[in-house]
Amino acid sequence: MRGLPRIRRFTNGASTSERKDDIVVIAEVSVFPLGTGTPSVSEYVAAAVKELEASGLKCTLGPMGTTVEAETTGVAYAAISRAQAAVFELGAGRAYTVIKMDERRDVEGRSTEDMIDSIRAHDAG
Repeated sequence: MRGLPRIRRFTNGASTSERKDDIVVIAEVSVFPLGTGTPSVSEYVAAAVKELEASGLKCTLGPMGTTVEAETTGVAYAAISRAQAAVFELGAGRAYTVIKMDERRDVEGRSTEDMIDSIRAHDAG
């Protein structure tokens, strides 16, 4: 994509090409197909989730969305774009996509589990 950096630098100087395990972007994605002629959308959602999983990113399916862990926003957006395209390929006339994204550059190697553990640590005290 034009204008997007190919390598993001972390605070310690390591780049994503050197540290592939560093997750700095966590996104929750929900794709709502419209114009399908039926209130059931599970076939469309399954196609979107399949594309997200095919991206190679860690994906966690939830009842209201899928959580995706990526190295950069560009990587996350590319996977989400392919998921939305899968909905159109099944014949949806319109897709409404909601993305909640958390990007953190001051912490390296953070996962969804780390975020949950951080919250639970406050409950234990």
